[in-house]
Amino acid sequence: MKIWIGVTDKDWFEYLTRLQPDEVNFWQPSGSRNFRVLESGEPFLFKLHSPNNYIVGGGFFVRYSPLPTSLAWDAFERKNGVSSLDELRARVRKYRRNDESVDPVIGCNVLAEPFFFSRSQWIPVPNSWSGNIVQGKSYQTTSMEGEALWNSVHQAITIGHTAMDSGQATQEPNELRFGAEYLTRGRLGQGAFRVLVTDAYQRRCAVTGERTLPVLEAAHIKPFASRGPHRINNGILLRSDLHKLFDLGYVTVTPELHLEVSPRLRAEWQNGLVYYAHHGRELEFCPADKSSFPAKEYLQWHNENVFKS
Repeated sequence: MKIWIGVTDKDWFEYLTRLQPDEVNFWQPSGSRNFRVLESGEPFLFKLHSPNNYIVGGGFFVRYSPLPTSLAWDAFERKNGVSSLDELRARVRKYRRNDESVDPVIGCNVLAEPFFFSRSQWIPVPNSWSGNIVQGKSYQTTSMEGEALWNSVHQAITIGHTAMDSGQATQEPNELRFGAEYLTRGRLGQGAFRVLVTDAYQRRCAVTGERTLPVLEAAHIKPFASRGPHRINNGILLRSDLHKLFDLGYVTVTPELHLEVSPRLRAEWQNGLVYYAHHGRELEFCPADKSSFPAKEYLQWHNENVFKS
């Protein structure tokens, strides 16, 4: 197993410690540098800036995704470690002083099931940590140093200084789920769901193929409020107007992946020609990975419980 130690600000850590969220966005000011160190489900630890050379918490890596600052806020809100979009923008500008972008793209490291240690549980960085490290460093648990590091983190988690539930907190390192298994069985939040669905559809509307990212939204097929999970196969990427109609039941997607438009759209609003043009047609765009396709059970639920036939 690989572990990443990422360097972060103390105020970011303290804000999230008070919040105790179910997920966090460990963002970086630039979205141009992809993060490829970890597999989904592997530990991503938080190390404070010097002189606080301690590991103070962490989470489990889900996905890296570059997003405009406004969309990062829409997806994660205060889980970005700040209280408002304006504050997030101000912090990004602090690091990108010469960037005049209207909505600068930042790198989003999405972490699930975060944990935050009390001061008495802070862990000193490994001996090999260098003072000139700016972003972070990886360790393998197959090495003595990496194994000792994970054992210390695991011990701190299990004694209760964590926001994770007891089942996750007590699992042994070799029981951690990685990759696709973590994305289907891990405890993912709303923000992770939005990022995963957006990237699964390669940032294109499933119905129209629209690629203007600010108007694309990850729709739950079976809503979370109705016990629908935050999983890729319970999601579909839609243009914002289609998302609204989907949630209201004026459109649906059949288990065969065809769009259906309700006759009540025309009857109630005397309009909708642009939507009826897609009626009966197969989705324009689906994920490359078939395991990310909308699950038939969720589509059937939407057809039977939401769609206005």
